[in-house]
Amino acid sequence: MQHIKYVHMRAGAVLLFMGMVTGIFVSAAMTGKLSADGKMMLAAHLNAILGAFMLFGYALSVAYLKYEEKKIALIGKLLLVANYANWLITTVKAFVKVHGIDLTGNIANDMVFGALTLFVVLPALVATLFWCLGFQRHGVPRLADHVPKSR
Repeated sequence: MQHIKYVHMRAGAVLLFMGMVTGIFVSAAMTGKLSADGKMMLAAHLNAILGAFMLFGYALSVAYLKYEEKKIALIGKLLLVANYANWLITTVKAFVKVHGIDLTGNIANDMVFGALTLFVVLPALVATLFWCLGFQRHGVPRLADHVPKSR
């Protein structure tokens, strides 16, 4: 379980850093120095920051989930995919200058819509549903998470 916590804390830190770097591009896009949509770049910046905190929250909550370690790891992988994809796809769509929130017949827009649906919306919905359902009734961490492992 410690490995799952470590992976998600580190992935959150990396995503947070990527969000900070993306923030540098926000002002460049908003002032026209970068050929990208400034508002979408700002969304990418915020997606990374909020996604990082979702990963931090998940890492801290795994001890309170009633699932076996494999299921906890699977939920975590879905959250990793959803949050990193959200940052990446939103960054790309800022340069392509399409919203991707509905099918419009524009190939670039429809590809962004499909990518967001497949890699962000569906994994995030499934992961957060099972994350919410997985909390133990009394919120007491499993004993195994508090017993030191022998070396």
